[in-house]
Amino acid sequence: MALDRVAAIVVAAGSGTRLRASAPKALVRVGGKPLLLWAVEALTVGGVTELVVAAAAERIADFTQVLASQPVPARVVAGGASRGDSVRNALAALNATAAPPDVVLVHDAARPLVPPEVVARVIAAVQDGDVAVVPVIPVTDTVRQLAASGSTVVDRSILRAVQTPQGFRRDVLTAAYAAPAFANSTAVTDDATLVERLGYAVRLVEGSPSAMKVTTPHDLVMVSAMLEV
Repeated sequence: MALDRVAAIVVAAGSGTRLRASAPKALVRVGGKPLLLWAVEALTVGGVTELVVAAAAERIADFTQVLASQPVPARVVAGGASRGDSVRNALAALNATAAPPDVVLVHDAARPLVPPEVVARVIAAVQDGDVAVVPVIPVTDTVRQLAASGSTVVDRSILRAVQTPQGFRRDVLTAAYAAPAFANSTAVTDDATLVERLGYAVRLVEGSPSAMKVTTPHDLVMVSAMLEV
């Protein structure tokens, strides 16, 4: 089947509390523009042709204004109480269109510097036949697993850190979020996990250290430094 039309859901409903920001995290400016725009521009350069951004309901007008200059159609919908709710709402908006996309990427606005080539890599893998694709990077720190009797070192050579955008065939992602057995999916922070529970395999592709997630003020400093290099 042809999988030509590619949309992205951008999760941007975070309040920015841990970032100690007075505005939603996605609207915090770095390098002269909001984090959201850095992320959106990477997605469009990477091959996305349609965007749905899930934002706090009371800030929809602000997000709409920020997205007004984008070269691809971009809509803003109300996010939910959790990340899962936000994705579900945005996915419903995509499914309600006259011609829903074939491929859906789910991306966190808090990863503003994802390289376009990572986006393109995820899209290509779905178009080649994988129904769920996740970009990952090797874990470089030593990791310990806690236990009642203490802790043990985990072999980091078999570990990978998960990033976004994650890519899916739209019908499969829709089925994963609609499955009654996954009513508790609001607690899931990784969309591929839901698809995997339907019995589908998840393909891993190469991510990038640049696609770090902005959560704390220190992360914002790191992103600013990366933009100056």
